[in-house]
Amino acid sequence: MLIKPKRSYHITPNSHHRFRKHKNRIEYLEIVCPEQVWVADITYVGHRNNPMYLALITDAYSKKIKGYNSLETTGSLKALKMAIKNRNYPNQELIHHSDKGLQYCSNKYQKVIYKNNIKCSMTESYGPYLNAVAERINGILKQEFLFNTLNLDLKTMKILVKQSVKICNQNRPHWYCNMLTPNQMHQQKNIKIKTYKTKNLRELQLSEI
Repeated sequence: MLIKPKRSYHITPNSHHRFRKHKNRIEYLEIVCPEQVWVADITYVGHRNNPMYLALITDAYSKKIKGYNSLETTGSLKALKMAIKNRNYPNQELIHHSDKGLQYCSNKYQKVIYKNNIKCSMTESYGPYLNAVAERINGILKQEFLFNTLNLDLKTMKILVKQSVKICNQNRPHWYCNMLTPNQMHQQKNIKIKTYKTKNLRELQLSEI
């Protein structure tokens, strides 16, 4: 019997800051190949007495986690640098999409994006389904791999995150990728992905009210 996981959202971005915010470049964009769009997000993986956060960079086409950094204050920037280092198609035009959080708008983060000729895109407002690809990958990691981690120490949690990302990329098929794994999907450019329908997202949003 399947048990529907309880939804619990922790709003992590802080969009009230002085740094420049960017327009949404992907709202009506058809995603047709790997490393066309990366989605960045931070998700909460700890609890009240042991708060921990996980920064992820995920390819919107293949669902492959390209960069991650667990549990550190500089995690977002380190995840971005890892993703750039692991690029398979460095000469292809790439868009980096995120919310308007301080960590993504900061001068240091934007400098790395600009230096690597990546275009910046951001959601217009906050909502758990507005950055749907990132939220989906967050959910998979937490519900399938990191669901029983409340009492783990920082060192053990980092090891678990690393192993979980590896398994997710190598072995976890996705319906949106025609049941291929992210690694398989990322190695080709011919398969059309199944998309996150706006209507379905709206229905999901209403169901949470």
